[in-house]
Amino acid sequence: MEKETTKMGKRYGLIGKNIDYSFSRSYFSKKFRELGLDDHSYENFDLQEIGEASQVLNSKEDIQGLNVTIPYKQSIMPLLDEIDHEALAIGAVNTLKPEGDSWVGHNTDHYGFDKALQPHLTPAHKEALILGTGGASKAVAYALEKRSIPYRFVSRTATGDHLTYEELTSQITERYKLIINTTPLGTHPDIENKPLIPYQGIGREHLLFDLIYNPEETAFMKEGLRRNAKAINGYEMLVAQAEKAWEIWNS
Repeated sequence: MEKETTKMGKRYGLIGKNIDYSFSRSYFSKKFRELGLDDHSYENFDLQEIGEASQVLNSKEDIQGLNVTIPYKQSIMPLLDEIDHEALAIGAVNTLKPEGDSWVGHNTDHYGFDKALQPHLTPAHKEALILGTGGASKAVAYALEKRSIPYRFVSRTATGDHLTYEELTSQITERYKLIINTTPLGTHPDIENKPLIPYQGIGREHLLFDLIYNPEETAFMKEGLRRNAKAINGYEMLVAQAEKAWEIWNS
Protein backbone atom coordinates (compact mmCIF):
# COMPACT_ATOMS: atom_id res chain seq x y z
CA MET A 1 0.00 0.00 0.00
CA GLU A 2 2.91 2.35 0.62
CA LYS A 3 3.80 2.08 -3.07
CA GLU A 4 0.25 3.06 -4.03
CA THR A 5 -0.11 6.01 -1.65
CA THR A 6 3.11 7.66 -2.81
CA LYS A 7 1.94 7.95 -6.43
CA MET A 8 -0.30 10.96 -6.45
CA GLY A 9 -2.32 12.81 -9.04
CA LYS A 10 -2.82 10.04 -11.59
CA ARG A 11 -5.63 9.85 -14.14
CA TYR A 12 -7.35 6.62 -15.15
CA GLY A 13 -10.41 6.00 -17.25
CA LEU A 14 -12.79 3.79 -19.21
CA ILE A 15 -13.19 3.72 -23.00
CA GLY A 16 -16.62 2.55 -24.19
CA LYS A 17 -19.94 3.63 -25.62
CA ASN A 18 -23.01 4.70 -23.61
CA ILE A 19 -21.21 3.99 -20.34
CA ASP A 20 -22.93 6.29 -17.86
CA TYR A 21 -23.80 3.14 -15.88
CA SER A 22 -20.07 2.32 -15.57
CA PHE A 23 -19.05 -0.11 -12.83
CA SER A 24 -15.43 0.89 -13.25
CA ARG A 25 -15.77 4.60 -12.47
CA SER A 26 -17.67 4.04 -9.22
CA TYR A 27 -15.44 1.12 -8.20
CA PHE A 28 -12.14 2.89 -8.73
CA SER A 29 -13.36 6.21 -7.31
CA LYS A 30 -14.26 4.36 -4.11
CA LYS A 31 -10.95 2.49 -4.16
CA PHE A 32 -8.98 5.75 -4.46
CA ARG A 33 -10.85 7.21 -1.47
CA GLU A 34 -10.17 4.11 0.63
CA LEU A 35 -6.44 4.18 -0.25
CA GLY A 36 -6.16 7.90 0.50
CA LEU A 37 -5.35 8.66 -3.14
CA ASP A 38 -7.43 11.81 -3.09
CA ASP A 39 -6.01 13.40 -6.22
CA HIS A 40 -6.27 10.26 -8.34
CA SER A 41 -9.21 10.36 -10.74
CA TYR A 42 -11.16 7.95 -12.93
CA GLU A 43 -13.29 9.21 -15.80
CA ASN A 44 -15.45 7.87 -18.60
CA PHE A 45 -14.39 8.39 -22.22
CA ASP A 46 -17.76 7.82 -23.90
CA LEU A 47 -16.93 7.45 -27.59
CA GLN A 48 -19.40 7.19 -30.46
CA GLU A 49 -16.89 5.40 -32.68
CA ILE A 50 -13.48 3.81 -32.21
CA GLY A 51 -11.63 6.48 -34.22
CA GLU A 52 -12.17 8.89 -31.32
CA ALA A 53 -9.96 6.67 -29.13
CA SER A 54 -6.79 8.02 -30.76
CA GLN A 55 -7.21 11.35 -28.99
CA VAL A 56 -7.48 9.58 -25.64
CA LEU A 57 -4.47 7.38 -26.36
CA ASN A 58 -2.41 10.41 -27.32
CA SER A 59 -2.81 11.67 -23.74
CA LYS A 60 -0.51 8.94 -22.38
CA GLU A 61 1.61 11.51 -20.52
CA ASP A 62 -1.42 12.29 -18.34
CA ILE A 63 -3.28 8.96 -18.23
CA GLN A 64 -1.74 6.10 -16.27
CA GLY A 65 -4.19 3.35 -17.18
CA LEU A 66 -7.36 2.65 -19.10
CA ASN A 67 -10.10 0.04 -19.13
CA VAL A 68 -11.98 -0.82 -22.32
CA THR A 69 -15.56 -2.07 -22.51
CA ILE A 70 -18.30 -2.82 -25.06
CA PRO A 71 -18.12 -2.36 -28.02
CA TYR A 72 -14.40 -1.62 -28.38
CA LYS A 73 -12.56 -4.58 -26.84
CA GLN A 74 -11.58 -5.86 -30.26
CA SER A 75 -11.67 -2.77 -32.49
CA ILE A 76 -9.19 -0.87 -30.29
CA MET A 77 -6.47 -3.49 -30.79
CA PRO A 78 -5.07 -2.08 -34.09
CA LEU A 79 -4.55 1.27 -32.34
CA LEU A 80 -2.20 -0.23 -29.74
CA ASP A 81 1.57 -0.51 -29.96
CA GLU A 82 1.83 -3.87 -28.20
CA ILE A 83 -0.54 -6.60 -27.00
CA ASP A 84 0.14 -8.98 -24.13
CA HIS A 85 0.37 -12.65 -25.20
CA GLU A 86 -2.78 -13.68 -23.33
CA ALA A 87 -4.81 -10.80 -24.79
CA LEU A 88 -3.47 -11.72 -28.22
CA ALA A 89 -4.54 -15.35 -27.74
CA ILE A 90 -7.99 -14.22 -26.58
CA GLY A 91 -8.40 -11.67 -29.37
CA ALA A 92 -9.69 -8.88 -27.12
CA VAL A 93 -8.33 -6.36 -24.61
CA ASN A 94 -9.96 -4.65 -21.66
CA THR A 95 -6.98 -3.05 -19.90
CA LEU A 96 -4.40 -0.64 -21.32
CA LYS A 97 -1.14 0.43 -19.74
CA PRO A 98 1.21 3.14 -21.03
CA GLU A 99 4.84 2.02 -21.16
CA GLY A 100 7.18 4.73 -22.38
CA ASP A 101 5.77 5.96 -25.67
CA SER A 102 3.65 2.84 -26.17
CA TRP A 103 0.23 1.58 -25.13
CA VAL A 104 0.18 -2.09 -24.17
CA GLY A 105 -3.08 -4.06 -24.25
CA HIS A 106 -3.94 -6.67 -21.62
CA ASN A 107 -6.99 -8.82 -20.86
CA THR A 108 -8.11 -9.26 -17.26
CA ASP A 109 -11.61 -10.52 -18.12
CA HIS A 110 -10.45 -14.13 -18.32
CA TYR A 111 -8.87 -13.86 -14.87
CA GLY A 112 -11.99 -12.26 -13.41
CA PHE A 113 -14.30 -14.83 -14.97
CA ASP A 114 -12.23 -17.78 -13.77
CA LYS A 115 -11.94 -16.42 -10.23
CA ALA A 116 -15.71 -15.88 -10.03
CA LEU A 117 -16.55 -19.24 -11.61
CA GLN A 118 -14.22 -21.50 -9.67
CA PRO A 119 -16.12 -21.68 -6.32
CA HIS A 120 -19.31 -22.78 -8.11
CA LEU A 121 -17.96 -25.54 -10.34
CA THR A 122 -19.02 -29.13 -9.70
CA PRO A 123 -18.19 -32.40 -11.50
CA ALA A 124 -21.45 -31.97 -13.44
CA HIS A 125 -20.03 -28.97 -15.30
CA LYS A 126 -18.23 -30.96 -17.98
CA GLU A 127 -19.33 -28.84 -20.99
CA ALA A 128 -20.39 -25.24 -21.51
CA LEU A 129 -22.52 -23.14 -23.81
CA ILE A 130 -21.29 -19.58 -24.35
CA LEU A 131 -24.12 -17.28 -25.41
CA GLY A 132 -22.73 -14.50 -27.61
CA THR A 133 -19.53 -14.04 -29.59
CA GLY A 134 -18.26 -10.57 -28.58
CA GLY A 135 -15.02 -9.66 -26.83
CA ALA A 136 -16.11 -10.93 -23.41
CA SER A 137 -17.06 -14.32 -24.87
CA LYS A 138 -13.48 -14.78 -26.08
CA ALA A 139 -12.11 -14.25 -22.57
CA VAL A 140 -14.65 -16.75 -21.21
CA ALA A 141 -13.60 -19.31 -23.84
CA TYR A 142 -9.93 -18.80 -22.95
CA ALA A 143 -10.63 -19.40 -19.25
CA LEU A 144 -12.64 -22.55 -20.02
CA GLU A 145 -9.85 -23.87 -22.22
CA LYS A 146 -7.38 -23.46 -19.36
CA ARG A 147 -9.74 -25.54 -17.20
CA SER A 148 -10.13 -28.14 -19.99
CA ILE A 149 -13.91 -27.53 -20.16
CA PRO A 150 -15.16 -28.01 -23.76
CA TYR A 151 -17.58 -25.35 -24.99
CA ARG A 152 -19.77 -24.32 -27.91
CA PHE A 153 -20.58 -20.75 -28.91
CA VAL A 154 -24.18 -19.80 -29.60
CA SER A 155 -24.67 -16.91 -32.03
CA ARG A 156 -27.41 -15.29 -34.06
CA THR A 157 -25.82 -16.34 -37.35
CA ALA A 158 -24.30 -19.62 -38.47
CA THR A 159 -20.50 -19.31 -38.37
CA GLY A 160 -18.06 -22.20 -38.32
CA ASP A 161 -19.14 -24.71 -35.70
CA HIS A 162 -21.18 -22.17 -33.72
CA LEU A 163 -24.70 -23.17 -32.82
CA THR A 164 -27.45 -20.71 -33.66
CA TYR A 165 -30.26 -19.91 -31.25
CA GLU A 166 -32.70 -21.52 -33.70
CA GLU A 167 -30.73 -24.77 -33.54
CA LEU A 168 -30.89 -25.04 -29.76
CA THR A 169 -33.18 -27.71 -28.34
CA SER A 170 -34.08 -28.63 -24.77
CA GLN A 171 -31.86 -31.73 -25.22
CA ILE A 172 -28.90 -29.46 -25.92
CA THR A 173 -29.51 -27.19 -22.94
CA GLU A 174 -30.00 -30.28 -20.78
CA ARG A 175 -26.63 -31.64 -21.89
CA TYR A 176 -24.60 -28.48 -21.27
CA LYS A 177 -24.72 -27.95 -17.52
CA LEU A 178 -22.75 -24.68 -17.61
CA ILE A 179 -24.38 -21.87 -19.59
CA ILE A 180 -22.74 -18.43 -19.72
CA ASN A 181 -24.48 -15.32 -21.01
CA THR A 182 -21.94 -12.89 -22.48
CA THR A 183 -24.55 -10.84 -24.35
CA PRO A 184 -25.95 -7.53 -23.03
CA LEU A 185 -29.52 -8.91 -23.09
CA GLY A 186 -31.20 -8.12 -19.79
CA THR A 187 -29.03 -5.17 -18.80
CA HIS A 188 -30.79 -2.29 -17.06
CA PRO A 189 -33.10 -0.71 -18.15
CA ASP A 190 -34.22 -3.56 -20.47
CA ILE A 191 -34.42 -5.98 -17.58
CA GLU A 192 -37.13 -8.21 -19.09
CA ASN A 193 -34.89 -9.25 -21.99
CA LYS A 194 -33.02 -12.54 -21.95
CA PRO A 195 -31.32 -14.89 -24.41
CA LEU A 196 -33.89 -16.98 -26.26
CA ILE A 197 -32.85 -20.52 -25.36
CA PRO A 198 -34.92 -23.60 -24.38
CA TYR A 199 -34.93 -23.07 -20.61
CA GLN A 200 -37.07 -26.18 -20.10
CA GLY A 201 -33.90 -28.27 -20.47
CA ILE A 202 -32.34 -26.66 -17.38
CA GLY A 203 -32.37 -28.41 -14.01
CA ARG A 204 -30.75 -28.54 -10.58
CA GLU A 205 -27.29 -29.55 -11.85
CA HIS A 206 -27.01 -26.48 -14.06
CA LEU A 207 -25.01 -23.35 -13.39
CA LEU A 208 -26.13 -20.19 -15.19
CA PHE A 209 -23.49 -17.45 -15.17
CA ASP A 210 -24.62 -14.03 -16.41
CA LEU A 211 -21.82 -11.53 -17.02
CA ILE A 212 -24.38 -8.75 -16.42
CA TYR A 213 -24.35 -7.24 -12.91
CA ASN A 214 -27.18 -4.68 -13.21
CA PRO A 215 -29.77 -5.85 -12.28
CA GLU A 216 -28.37 -8.20 -9.64
CA GLU A 217 -30.82 -10.91 -10.70
CA THR A 218 -31.39 -10.92 -14.45
CA ALA A 219 -34.26 -12.51 -16.36
CA PHE A 220 -31.77 -15.15 -17.57
CA MET A 221 -30.83 -15.97 -13.97
CA LYS A 222 -34.48 -16.08 -12.88
CA GLU A 223 -35.24 -18.70 -15.53
CA GLY A 224 -32.54 -20.90 -14.06
CA LEU A 225 -33.49 -20.29 -10.44
CA ARG A 226 -37.12 -21.23 -10.99
CA ARG A 227 -35.85 -24.57 -12.32
CA ASN A 228 -33.67 -25.12 -9.23
CA ALA A 229 -30.43 -24.35 -11.05
CA LYS A 230 -27.67 -22.22 -9.53
CA ALA A 231 -27.37 -18.74 -11.04
CA ILE A 232 -24.75 -16.04 -10.47
CA ASN A 233 -24.21 -12.56 -11.91
CA GLY A 234 -21.07 -10.83 -13.13
CA TYR A 235 -20.30 -8.66 -10.10
CA GLU A 236 -17.52 -10.84 -8.64
CA MET A 237 -15.99 -11.16 -12.09
CA LEU A 238 -15.94 -7.38 -12.46
CA VAL A 239 -14.31 -6.90 -9.07
CA ALA A 240 -11.62 -9.49 -9.82
CA GLN A 241 -10.84 -8.11 -13.28
CA ALA A 242 -10.68 -4.56 -11.89
CA GLU A 243 -8.23 -5.59 -9.17
CA LYS A 244 -6.10 -7.37 -11.76
CA ALA A 245 -6.08 -4.19 -13.89
CA TRP A 246 -4.96 -2.18 -10.83
CA GLU A 247 -2.16 -4.70 -10.29
CA ILE A 248 -1.03 -4.30 -13.93
CA TRP A 249 -1.07 -0.50 -13.73
CA ASN A 250 1.07 -0.59 -10.59
CA SER A 251 3.57 -3.21 -11.76
